[in-house]
Amino acid sequence: QVQLVESGGGFVQTGGSLRLSCAASGRTVNIYDMAWFRQAPGKERQFVARIKKYSGITDYADSVKGRFTISRDAAKITIDLQMNSLNVEDTAVYYCAARISSYGDYNYWGQGTQVTVSS
Repeated sequence: QVQLVESGGGFVQTGGSLRLSCAASGRTVNIYDMAWFRQAPGKERQFVARIKKYSGITDYADSVKGRFTISRDAAKITIDLQMNSLNVEDTAVYYCAARISSYGDYNYWGQGTQVTVSS
C-alpha cells in the first residue's frame, strides 16, 4: 500500500502562484509515476501533470503547460506542483495520485487539497 498526503492549497488572486506538495509513504519502491489531477465543482476529474518516478520525465495537460511545473525530490517520494499565473478556471480540488505500472488507472489517491483563485 501507498499513502499520499497533499498540502499547500489555499486562496490566491488571479495571476498569483501556489505550490502544492504530495508526500508518499508505504511501499513507495513500487511506484511507477505520480500525478496531479483536479476536479472543479460539477465537472469531471481531469489530469493536470505527471512525473515518472525514476526518469523524471514529465507530462502536462495543455491547459497548464507553461504555467505549472511538476517536480520530485531527490528521494523521489515527494512531488511538488508549482502553479503560476493562476486564473479562476484553475479553481478545483487538487488530488495527488500514484500508480505502479505505466498503463491503467492510478492505484492510490490523496485526500485532495482545495485551490481557489479569485478574480
